[in-house]
Formats: sequence, C-alpha cells, structure tokens
Amino acid sequence: MKQGIHPDYHKVVFQDSSTGFKFVSGSTATSNETVEFEGETYPLIRVEVTSDSHPFYTGKQKFTQADGQIDRFNKKYGFTDKNKKPEEEESAK
Repeated sequence: MKQGIHPDYHKVVFQDSSTGFKFVSGSTATSNETVEFEGETYPLIRVEVTSDSHPFYTGKQKFTQADGQIDRFNKKYGFTDKNKKPEEEESAK
C-alpha cells in the first residue's frame, strides 16, 4: 500500500437520531462532537436510520399481500399454470 494516500480509519460511535441507539464501528468519517461510550471517548456521528429504527429490522414493515392477486390476474387474462396436471385444472374449476 502506498503511504499517505489513505484516509484515517478509526473507531467512531454512530447514534440513531430517532431512538438514541449507539454502537461503535470503524469508519473514516470524522466529527467535531465526541461522546463517552463504554469507558472510551470516540467521535460521534449522528445518523437518521440504523437497525434499531429501520422498519425491516424492527419487524414493523408491512408487506403487500399478493395472495389471490396473482390468481385473479391469471384468471382475468386467461393464463393457466403450465405445471398443473389436467386433472388438477378440472378440479380447480
């Protein structure tokens, strides 16, 4: 590696703005703010979304229910399932 061309990589504390959740990670980001965390002083980077507040990771994300929508679409446009056996198609009707 060439010397003097890489940014300084150090530990920083990231804080979720909405929940106050903090964690330490390595980063090249810098900040004028510092925070005492687990007995050490680190630069503080405030972020809007972390795994503590993101809907996917908290389980609050709502998924679109596609149950029946695909069947209605196929029925509307006359598509049939090529994998079904003929007797299955008759019993489905």
